[in-house]
Amino acid sequence: MSKTTLETLFSLGGRNALITGGYKGIGRLFAETYAGAGANVAIVARNLEGCLGVAREIEGRHGVKAIGMAMDVTNSREVDTVVEAVVRELGKIDILVNSAGIAGSQKPVVEMTDQELDEVMNVDFRGTFVVSRAVARQMMRSQSGRIIHIASLLGKVAARYMAGYCSSKAAVIAFTKVLALELMRYNVQVNVLCPGYFVTEFNREFLASETGAGMIRKMVPLNRPGDLAELRSTALYLATCPPYLTGSEIYIDGGHTLQ
Repeated sequence: MSKTTLETLFSLGGRNALITGGYKGIGRLFAETYAGAGANVAIVARNLEGCLGVAREIEGRHGVKAIGMAMDVTNSREVDTVVEAVVRELGKIDILVNSAGIAGSQKPVVEMTDQELDEVMNVDFRGTFVVSRAVARQMMRSQSGRIIHIASLLGKVAARYMAGYCSSKAAVIAFTKVLALELMRYNVQVNVLCPGYFVTEFNREFLASETGAGMIRKMVPLNRPGDLAELRSTALYLATCPPYLTGSEIYIDGGHTLQ
């Protein structure tokens, strides 16, 4: 296969991506990757300044159109308004990445409050549902689109004191399959990425500690956490893969789920 053909196969030129939680961590990795492949990007999160700053950086670095907007994924009215604004600004949304998420409280189930459970479920699962619903309506009209959810290996593997997080990510995985079934007749693909332990701003200090390093040695056969750059090729593949891939779970976890 020629170089030109490969470049065409993985090009996102002329496409538009909406990324929630897109100003840091995995969300930013997706935004940078898609902009580098030629896509215009809309970066949304509750932190408006963070979104605007990253949008400016991406626009200057990659020469694509990048916009930043404030959006609370738990507020369905706000989500609908922002999605409509993005469509007006970019024309349509070809790719949605649901990356917004929180870890929530880490404590035994018997000590968790209703509020602590609601907080993580509302952001990680309900937020994914609400944003997908709003964008799916536009994709159905366009008869095309790709929705990519970011879950976690902890949607499949249990972890003590992480009941809310594990449950919310398991719900995202199940939701992916339902949505994929419902949208495939509209030529919309829905897949879910389930990362293992990757170094981010959130966990860098913990993973560098003796406790964190010990946990990695015990749980991850590759004996190290992942680097965010190792997600780039998968991010690009999920935005360009053939229509036959839908409703799939993709685990990138250093072999964690093999045990």
